[in-house]
Amino acid sequence: MRADRRDDADVIVVGAGPAGSSAAHWCASAGLDVLLLEKAAFPRDKVCGDGLTPRAVAELARLGLHLDPEDGWIRNHGLRVVAGGRSWEVPWPDVTAYPGYGLARSRMTLDHRLAQHAQASGAKLLERTRVTGPLLDERTGRVVGVRAQDADRREVTYRAPVVVAADGVSSRFATALGIARRDDRPIGTAVRTYFRTATPSGTTVRHEDAWMESHLELWDGEPGRSALMPGYGWIFALGDGTANVGLGSVSSTPARQSAAGHDYRSMLARWIANAPEEWGFTPENQVGPVRGAALPMGFNRSPLYRDGALLVGDAAGMVSPFNGEGIAYALQAGRVAADAIAQARARTTDAGRERTLGTYADRMRAELGGYYTLGRAFVRVIEHPAVIRLGIRYGLPTPVVMKLAVKLLSDSYEPRGGDWSDRVIAALTRVVPAA
Repeated sequence: MRADRRDDADVIVVGAGPAGSSAAHWCASAGLDVLLLEKAAFPRDKVCGDGLTPRAVAELARLGLHLDPEDGWIRNHGLRVVAGGRSWEVPWPDVTAYPGYGLARSRMTLDHRLAQHAQASGAKLLERTRVTGPLLDERTGRVVGVRAQDADRREVTYRAPVVVAADGVSSRFATALGIARRDDRPIGTAVRTYFRTATPSGTTVRHEDAWMESHLELWDGEPGRSALMPGYGWIFALGDGTANVGLGSVSSTPARQSAAGHDYRSMLARWIANAPEEWGFTPENQVGPVRGAALPMGFNRSPLYRDGALLVGDAAGMVSPFNGEGIAYALQAGRVAADAIAQARARTTDAGRERTLGTYADRMRAELGGYYTLGRAFVRVIEHPAVIRLGIRYGLPTPVVMKLAVKLLSDSYEPRGGDWSDRVIAALTRVVPAA
């Protein structure tokens, strides 16, 4: 597809997180020359729960990664839900579309592994290269590359006929193109830290937990006898002697989140302070600071494609409103974007290439738009505390409801066929508008 001898690559990918590394891998595997630009140096951290649902595992398997426990991947059986003084262990759905297990791995090593995989596929990775904006054709205004600062802070430009913006929630690249975040989409906030999970006797109790644990009630003190804080908490075992411990909250719009004005770091501290002693969540066992991040949800940036630039992952707001997961959709978006780019290269006219690149946005909306629409409705409902209380009291103890809820919340259902619950979810995603 490279038509200009001045081009440095067939495609430039901005950001080497899961979305960017996925796009780089798939583009390189299709025979394209790929330049993958990352502002930091690996290994580097990213605020996340570090949990991977079966949907994300399926994307990792497509990439060809080895997911053996001996290689640092810890498997989990499903979700443990804690609320109302009880807990329920719900296995991941048994469906043909996805494996029956989830994974956990810290983003410190996950992102590095994905970037290395993209390199092994043929992509050229430049670390400590901060992209400052798009390079535009003076005549057409089309994106023809990027402006950046290299590792020595020198101003440089890199040219390519297609750029994939995978530069995260703030996405300077998309903003510079005038693609702003939407204020009618949900926005989440997450804070987390890590703990060595050792008791005073030295026995670890949480880091090898086979279940991803979600707390639907966050008490500011003794459960049932103190204030109930907004949001939900999690404990994800990492298998290396530590656990990721955090909490999240979601609002239907950025304005509602701003109006709430919660101090999430303080909330996390109060929740952890009341954790059972045997969990080992003490100051001396804390590893690293509490860090927070915004979670852009439900396609909160559009269009997903414009004038040679494709938005993927957090840059496009692809976090699920149901569960706050973004990795599965980031990996998926990178794969779909690469397919559109590779197909565009085979077209013989500019108009044909442009139409083909535009299919990326069409495919992502067709595959995720209905599900995200349901997610936006879900967020509006759970903003009412009374609804949460009713769900905990009457919904969680009901196996049929729990089965449907886990499939819906984890987005792990049979898109075609399956049992009654799969057909219900699939039908709902088809009948709602994919906006």
